[in-house]
Amino acid sequence: MLPDPGTCKLRDPLKRSRILHMALMGTPEPYSEPDASQEKPFLLRALQIALVVSLYWVTTVCMVFLNKYLLDSSYLQLESPIVLTFYQCLVTTLLCKGLSILAICFPGAVDFPSLCLELRMARNVLPLPVYFVGLTIFYNIGQRYMGVAFYTLGRSLTIFFNVLFSHQILKQTTSSYVLLTCGIIIVGFWFGVDHEGMEGSLSLTGILFVVLTSLSISLNAVYTKKVLPALDGSIWRLTFYNNAISCVFFLPPLLLLGELRTLRLFVQLGRAHFWGMMTLRALFGLAISYVTGLQIKFTSPLTHNVSGAAKACAQAVLGMLYYEETKSFLWWASNLLVLGGSSAYTWVRGWEMKKVQEEPGPKEDEKSSMRV
Repeated sequence: MLPDPGTCKLRDPLKRSRILHMALMGTPEPYSEPDASQEKPFLLRALQIALVVSLYWVTTVCMVFLNKYLLDSSYLQLESPIVLTFYQCLVTTLLCKGLSILAICFPGAVDFPSLCLELRMARNVLPLPVYFVGLTIFYNIGQRYMGVAFYTLGRSLTIFFNVLFSHQILKQTTSSYVLLTCGIIIVGFWFGVDHEGMEGSLSLTGILFVVLTSLSISLNAVYTKKVLPALDGSIWRLTFYNNAISCVFFLPPLLLLGELRTLRLFVQLGRAHFWGMMTLRALFGLAISYVTGLQIKFTSPLTHNVSGAAKACAQAVLGMLYYEETKSFLWWASNLLVLGGSSAYTWVRGWEMKKVQEEPGPKEDEKSSMRV
């Protein structure tokens, strides 16, 4: 008997434009049939995840260059990182609200969810801005004490805390193979800490801020995964609530740390070029907020942080090769171990994801243990 033409149409291979739309909009299923939406094809899931991770890498690398220009360039040299983040949150909130209003006014032309601050929803999202503001403050203070060592040590602890909190809060178990690959990544970061320690850049105060920053980053990623269902899985709603509440929470540290006074005395404050660069950075901040939530939604908090670790090391190696710098054996060992461990992590997660789909009718707890 010939198959129904409607069924054949549903099973046709998806176009690349459709995959791109599904990844960017966070569409949970490729087919309209209820049974087909429960398990997406392995190749489709892999393509979506690869696209989302690539977007995250490109966006964050662009943000690194913008931050370097705003904070370190001889032309600007604005020593107020919290001011930059506050402005980023403010612009992101206004843009999200503006797009929401446009979608209401032009429903056929603009596709965007309706956004308004609801007290009940704000209470659900409240931990996220707390951790986001915390990690911003702890990170910027900690860098003053430890430099590069702060970053390498922090990354290793973040992966450890992610495994712990994913189990305690999300009830997700981690396989022994994944733990082994995470162990390789952590060892690689500790090689980097040893390299910095030999140069005398470690301090107890810095280590304290490393722990606080790592806790905040891990909890921020885990709670992003936890609160998404309460927001109907909408990354835009999550971005709006997180940034709107963060704007309020940033006000006390801006006053206490004296950054508003620094901004007021900044010689470039009245220049259009300065505000143009600030706004451009804020637009990239909006993109980062979105692709970060997207990466966590499509994968897991642990995969999100492993992705960030691999991106940072790849960026460091490429930068070293571009500038023709000379690095020590420990530096090379650190970065190669992290990149090798991240590659092994990617392969293991892909193998586990494919294995779960090939097994007939896996139990719910088995599925939760195989989260990408």
